[in-house]
Amino acid sequence: MAIEVAERRENLPARVVNFYQEVITEMRKVTWPDREQLKDTTIKIIIFVLFIGALLAIIDILLNLILVKGIPSLFTGR
Repeated sequence: MAIEVAERRENLPARVVNFYQEVITEMRKVTWPDREQLKDTTIKIIIFVLFIGALLAIIDILLNLILVKGIPSLFTGR
């Protein structure tokens, strides 16, 4: 004969308080960057985003030249 064990759940306010306490405990473990690290990382991210944007613009221009102007000219005889 199998005996089922019902899991007892806490009420909503108790679960909310428990969650909040766990969040506070975890947030105390976080090491936050200082101002210099934040500034350095921000500059690196901005440079990376600009680089990727330029790379995508170059790819777009090349594909535009190939697909819109290059391939149709093969069939028109120009």
